[in-house]
Amino acid sequence: MLISTAAAQAQDEEASDVIIVQGIRGALGNALNEKREAPNLVEVIQAEDIGKLPDQNLAEVLENITGVQITRTAGVGTGVQIRGTNSNRTEINGVSTVGSGAGRSGISFEDVSASIISAVEVTKASQAKTIEGSVGGTVNLRTIRPLDLDGVLANIRVQGETSSLSTDGIKPRLSAALGNNWSTGAGEFGAVVSASWARQDVSAFRPRADRDNLISSSSGVPSAQSFDFLPIQFLNQDYDNFEYETLNISGTLEWAPTESLRFYFDTIINDQERREESSRVQASGVSSLRNVAVPDSFETVDFGVLPGENGPQTLGSIEAALTGIIPVDLATDDDDPNLRFSGDTNSRITDSRIFSLGTDFNHGNFSARIEGSISSSDSTTPSINTTLNFINPNVPLDPGGANDNAVPFIYDLSGGALTFAVAQNAPFGPSTEQLLDPANVVLRDVNISRDIAENEELAFRGDFSYDLIDSAVGTFLTSVDAGYRFNKSTALRDQVRSNVGLRNLSDSPSGDLFEDILVPGPDNFGDADGRALFVGDFLLIDPELVANDPDAVFASLNAAIAAHGGSISIDDPTSDQSAFFDIEEKTHALYGQVNFEKSIFRGNAGVRYVKTNVASVGNTITNGVATPTTTEGSYDFILPRFNLVASPLENVQLRFSWGKDIRRPDFDDLSTSFTFSTSPNPPVVLGNPDLVPEQVNSLDVSAEWYFAPRAVISVGYFNKKRTNLHVQQQEDPFEDPVTGYRDLTDPCEGGGIFNPIADPNVFAPSGTPVGVCVPVSTTINDPGETTQKGFEVAMQYDLAAWEDTIGFASGFGILANYTHQEFSGGDTVNNASSRASDVFATFGATDVTFKQPLIDLSEDAYNVTLYYEKYGLSARARYTWRSAFRSTDFGSTSSFPWGFPVVQDARGQLNASINYNVTEHLTIGIEGVNLTKSDIRQYCVNDGALLCFQGLTDRRLTFGGSYTF
Repeated sequence: MLISTAAAQAQDEEASDVIIVQGIRGALGNALNEKREAPNLVEVIQAEDIGKLPDQNLAEVLENITGVQITRTAGVGTGVQIRGTNSNRTEINGVSTVGSGAGRSGISFEDVSASIISAVEVTKASQAKTIEGSVGGTVNLRTIRPLDLDGVLANIRVQGETSSLSTDGIKPRLSAALGNNWSTGAGEFGAVVSASWARQDVSAFRPRADRDNLISSSSGVPSAQSFDFLPIQFLNQDYDNFEYETLNISGTLEWAPTESLRFYFDTIINDQERREESSRVQASGVSSLRNVAVPDSFETVDFGVLPGENGPQTLGSIEAALTGIIPVDLATDDDDPNLRFSGDTNSRITDSRIFSLGTDFNHGNFSARIEGSISSSDSTTPSINTTLNFINPNVPLDPGGANDNAVPFIYDLSGGALTFAVAQNAPFGPSTEQLLDPANVVLRDVNISRDIAENEELAFRGDFSYDLIDSAVGTFLTSVDAGYRFNKSTALRDQVRSNVGLRNLSDSPSGDLFEDILVPGPDNFGDADGRALFVGDFLLIDPELVANDPDAVFASLNAAIAAHGGSISIDDPTSDQSAFFDIEEKTHALYGQVNFEKSIFRGNAGVRYVKTNVASVGNTITNGVATPTTTEGSYDFILPRFNLVASPLENVQLRFSWGKDIRRPDFDDLSTSFTFSTSPNPPVVLGNPDLVPEQVNSLDVSAEWYFAPRAVISVGYFNKKRTNLHVQQQEDPFEDPVTGYRDLTDPCEGGGIFNPIADPNVFAPSGTPVGVCVPVSTTINDPGETTQKGFEVAMQYDLAAWEDTIGFASGFGILANYTHQEFSGGDTVNNASSRASDVFATFGATDVTFKQPLIDLSEDAYNVTLYYEKYGLSARARYTWRSAFRSTDFGSTSSFPWGFPVVQDARGQLNASINYNVTEHLTIGIEGVNLTKSDIRQYCVNDGALLCFQGLTDRRLTFGGSYTF
């Protein structure tokens, strides 16, 4: 980059001339120097050139850092865990950001292009001046400062991206930066603007198979075997497709009228439109045939040992259906299993703005920064999800008038792949022509939403410092810092929805009445792993039309309903008063900090005081009437923090840090409101206004050896004691072990909550009207103390110093890190679901519970980056691996199958890039993400136990060039 790199040459003082190292090595050297000079534990990644961080996606940029793992959505990095926790903060240029959701971590990394960011800084050990709110670390995204430029900055980059699973071709990416500074009679002026516009298309195939029921050997049913086994309960084929259009603009104006005074104005604009055009093919009602469907083969499932409330529980083994056919049995069930085609056309349109105005000044030994800022994020989520039922023409209609009937399925869950398809060759199997005939589908569901989320934070801060170097204590205390910060945070949610469910043929028009809006669904589900069994012939309501002209879709559907003679029409969405909330939070924070340096020691010690007042407005619904209810609360904390650095040898540093922090509850976790779904599977999420902030005491000890220029070996230990941990707890409704039916009346004495609009589906006899007990999920404070501890090892080295000896090979360099972490303690327990309890009882395991661990924590993780930079060539390859971890993201729902969070299996991913400097100004290159197309596997109950979900992700290639003027 054109930013001065003089500071990065501190390790090269023996050279007679200052050599400015650029490219990958320059960026690594600058970042390492920042880490070395910091008084607290930080990690830094700097861009090697304008718009050239090591990855296109900011979450994947952070994955380069020791102790950081990420989670992905359809293969794209979206979530970041620092030392095993999602409870982190994100800032831009030191200013708090707010996200599009109800979380506390700040702006979504998928909303910010890496091309406008000049450096990423992760603070692992806080100072007193560090804003509170982080458990794992604080991520600060830094943009270019114009007064730091050495000359004119002018750069443009043009790229295209393609995905191995996308059918939409190459998507464009454009970015540019322009900046300069000038010396005038009024002082130094500087201005810089960088912008990025990108389209991206990502896809993932996500098959799911549930086997959480029981056929006992003594049941006497036709499918019974000489042993107990798990039958097929549910089959689901998700095709997830997300199309992103992202505009990012970053601008800064700086004016320094004198050397001791500077004014600045920063602007960050992020406009994100994320459109989802996904499809789901469901084999619903499969469980109704469990007593007659005899599997062709079985596999042995060992559930292993589960940590329970009273210690380890050995669960045992059972057989599970592996291959077979789910037949049509008209004598047993005339409308199950049935075939459903769903189109999920969801969007998130987010406008984020960050403005900050401030000044830096110094006078003698006194310096200060005064800053005011506003961060906002306004999102709407227009969503139209439709479901069609396939009416198999080879099977009689349901005599009760229901709008579904039976279809046979074939499944093969062997070889670590969950595959299934319509059994077209089985009795009553439909042909391809019948599956694609509009006359054989009927409208079942139309769910519309236009939810609104508005988040904002207004902040003012003053930071002051006094230099003590000339005072009587200046031989030890170098300076004293103090400051004040006020912020007002607000979060408003308004769910605007309409749910129309058609359950009878008398209300459900057939597809030939709206065939003008029907299209064939994606037929490439086998492209990811070459599977032979999948549903490739089905119809959907055109997702492109739904997204671009929803009124035309509604008009067509209502005309079809009227022509059919149905009594239920598609309504406009209305505000769901029970889901509304408006939360305001005001915080005053004061801090004081002394900085010291003596002999081989330096560091700081200080304390931060925080006082917060919260007011939450929600609606209480009584007899259908909404009454606004305000809940108020307040709390205050004293947060001491201490950092010490010792340099016993010239190139060796030892660090010790201790500090206290808090993590406030997410806004939706505080809400008194909730919403229902038309599906009986996902839990109703209830807020908990009594939640209090988590508290964390963090200890860090590390050693760093800078054994060569731009090289380091480091090892560190961390220990975090957390109290009042925010954990998710789910309560499942009781299900009859024989029929599988749930309670259909309110209240739900056997557990769960009554959902008045949910379709009972297989949880009640055919023809039962809507309304059924469903799972309920809420967030609570874990009453016990938990511990996160672990160690980190990192190494960085290049061979540049060996050029005279090894020639071209001196262009190689390596970065590697490894993290091991453990979680223990806590008192939160998950209980096995009704079905799971029945299964566990067959091998003598009763009252099975699960001591909930930290979600998304991998005990082991590493990444290795090999790079080459020489002769105008710049290349790197990074392999990242993380061990298995517990997850709440399961298929198309967030429920806990078997009553427990699922286990996401260990996974590695290979990314690589190569760039070539054609001329001094022109660079061309290509970048590959997930080159090996590593898939995701999730297991129920324990790692490697029962495979229940897969995520088959794409390979993405980005290619193009940049020109620097």
